[in-house]
Amino acid sequence: MSDLQKMEQEKSVLRWGGLAGLLGGILHILTFVVVLAGPVGMEEPVDLKEWVIRFPDIRAARIAENGIYLVALILGIALIIALYRALRRTSLAPALFGSVLSILGLVVLVAGALPHVATAPLSDLYHVPGATQVEQATLALLWQATWGIFDALLAVGFFVVPTGFIALGIAMLKAPAFGKGFGGVSVVLGVIGLVAATYNIIDPSSIIGVATFFAILVFHFLLGWKLYNLSRGSKIGE
Repeated sequence: MSDLQKMEQEKSVLRWGGLAGLLGGILHILTFVVVLAGPVGMEEPVDLKEWVIRFPDIRAARIAENGIYLVALILGIALIIALYRALRRTSLAPALFGSVLSILGLVVLVAGALPHVATAPLSDLYHVPGATQVEQATLALLWQATWGIFDALLAVGFFVVPTGFIALGIAMLKAPAFGKGFGGVSVVLGVIGLVAATYNIIDPSSIIGVATFFAILVFHFLLGWKLYNLSRGSKIGE
């Protein structure tokens, strides 16, 4: 394989990774729009039993929200792989560790991206005609326990992903193609996300975890745009 062919393949990886990051950022925004504009809303019920009761009314919105979120996370994995390819020559250690941590965190988030698959059957049983109050109370408790598992996955993913961003940002500081600008911003996004995730672990009822979501969103856009621009240069590293 000639050097020109190798260069074109490297550019292709960056191009696809950049487009994945940009599209992932758009889908993250769309997820948030579905929550705000749809019947789900940002207001959490005081009692989780209310989620079971109202689930039939928000089922379609939940499926749309979770499905879009899942695709955005998968695109994020493609972005991280492309980032590793771009950073490995100048900063192998932080690029490798940052990529592994980021992908690990995204995989955890992917595992918890479709809670409706587990909770929808509980809602169906809850609303079956003839269900007794005892049965409904039991199903509400099962819903709460199931939802707790998905909350735990979210908390872990939100903690690990920003940690990876910090390592990737350190790798960018040593890479001429990224420099202190992109490296510094990536580190800052990672720190913001990590602090918010830590606080959310300490106080799960806090909404500060949303800051981690937005840190991931901005990272998608920022590095997606950068990788796409790199893929259009005459050589990798421009």
